[in-house]
Amino acid sequence: MRRRDFIALSGGAVAWPLAAHGQQSTMPVIGFLHSASPEPFAQFVAAFREGLKDTGYVEGQNVAIEYRWANGQYDRLPALASDLVKRQVAVIATAGGSPSGLAAKKATATIPIVFSAGDDPVKVGLVASLNHPGENVTGVSVLIGALDAKKLGLLREIVPKATVFGILENPTLAAVKDRISSVEAAARSIGQQIQVFFASDERTLEATFPRLAQSGVGALVVGADPFFNSRRDRLVTLTARYAIPAIYETREYVVAGGLMSYGTKLAEGYRQVGIYTGRILKGDKPGDLPVVQSSKFELVINLKTAKVLGLAIPNSMQLLADEMIE
Repeated sequence: MRRRDFIALSGGAVAWPLAAHGQQSTMPVIGFLHSASPEPFAQFVAAFREGLKDTGYVEGQNVAIEYRWANGQYDRLPALASDLVKRQVAVIATAGGSPSGLAAKKATATIPIVFSAGDDPVKVGLVASLNHPGENVTGVSVLIGALDAKKLGLLREIVPKATVFGILENPTLAAVKDRISSVEAAARSIGQQIQVFFASDERTLEATFPRLAQSGVGALVVGADPFFNSRRDRLVTLTARYAIPAIYETREYVVAGGLMSYGTKLAEGYRQVGIYTGRILKGDKPGDLPVVQSSKFELVINLKTAKVLGLAIPNSMQLLADEMIE
């Protein structure tokens, strides 16, 4: 990673990008607030910058960005959001799920906010309406949090003999109860037994997998969560260690060795956040910009991992998959 890229992505109170020195007084400043860590999300931040570029803004040339990363500690988000407000940024772009957007919304009722959220933004309280957000908030709904029930059905097709399925969720998420209810309802509809497990930090994540194995869980749905996504390599390692077939939210898990994923392309969501942020800098009001909803979903399967787990991928599933990684 180049030194300039490292400076742009590092957490905490970050200085201006190198090219911005001497121009701070004339450049608009964007606050970028994220619930997770910079390294696993570098490619998505690049997509955010591409969206900005599409509207004519290039970091370090005619716009500056203040980055704030909570590193998976969601309780840090309110203070980070308040710091951006104190710095009087022109727009706050939030990513890493609804916790970031909600923290920014609580911190300011005047600075425009553009969010990316995995759950229904109306239900979690980010906006009053998708078509007419109102107030100072708009953004992108990538819908990955609403897909856990669908992921259960896909996983069951590959692991039909599993008698107990598990679901792993982060209990700190605002929509976690709705997610669990939808998965439990889906499980009941197909007569499937399911157990719920929680993790919100490194310690509980590590402790969960021995309990999963002891509980006889034969397959696992990993809920959509920025903390999990930032630890995707570790999650893939743990599922492999305990030989638990699992389905995740994004392709990146499968590239890292996970069995399969089903969800939206996160990069597209980040790019749209960049576009909306640029439009607001040009004068658009966030309350007049409808929330963008993802409409494209992808199923990705790792054939090598399936073979290691002794699983045969049905032909129907292979035809359904958007990508097969070997």
